[in-house]
Amino acid sequence: MCKDCGCSVTPHTQDHHHSQNHSHSHHHYQNYENPELKEDKTLEVLSKILSKNDHEAEHNRGHFNAEKVLCINLMSSPGSGKTTLLESTLKALKNEMKISVIEGDLESENDAKRVREAGAQAFQITTGQSCHLDAFMVHKALHHLNLKECDLLFIENVGNLVCPASYDLGQHLNVVLLSVTEGSDKPQKYPVMFKKADLVIISKADLAHHFDFDVEEASRECKKLNPKVDILILDSKTGKNLELWYQYLRLKKELF
Repeated sequence: MCKDCGCSVTPHTQDHHHSQNHSHSHHHYQNYENPELKEDKTLEVLSKILSKNDHEAEHNRGHFNAEKVLCINLMSSPGSGKTTLLESTLKALKNEMKISVIEGDLESENDAKRVREAGAQAFQITTGQSCHLDAFMVHKALHHLNLKECDLLFIENVGNLVCPASYDLGQHLNVVLLSVTEGSDKPQKYPVMFKKADLVIISKADLAHHFDFDVEEASRECKKLNPKVDILILDSKTGKNLELWYQYLRLKKELF
């Protein structure tokens, strides 16, 4: 989590944890002469933010459980293929499941429009300067979706391999996409994200021969971080192994 750029301070946390004269966590402590004291106080504020977030996440999860909605948090770096995967999924499973999507981006409704065109109800969250979604944002989005008409809810998080991993949204599963265009060392560089994954999808697989991407290395590093993680290798554009992804969703929904 970034503690210096202010990304941990979203509109609701600013209201809950900051006075009107302090908009960023690091501004609170700029007058401290003792750097260790400043660090302790910063961590204290962030701990409070995450504690509030976790409480709201449990509230969200209660809504999902009550309506029997399986919620999946999709995370990745930008451009890994999350929205393309969603489009394929919506078209393939439209006669089996009622699927809704919450989209998270800094700006624009581009992805939400794509998802709606694929046949799902969708709500776009524009975060402004925050590089992750939090549970409060998701809770507000739920007021714009009909969970009674939903079997499966995807939350497409902001493209970022760091901060989203720290925020529980109320989801039941974390799915992380790793594109072959990114490099097979990403699990080593961003371990928190991959430690928390229930499933890692190695995406854009048909492009692997154009890049120096070692599928075995990436899979091995994911398993080192999280021995229980499932791994799928697929390509949403060509359809390679997409049926395995659909089977995964069917199984998780059946077990839910």
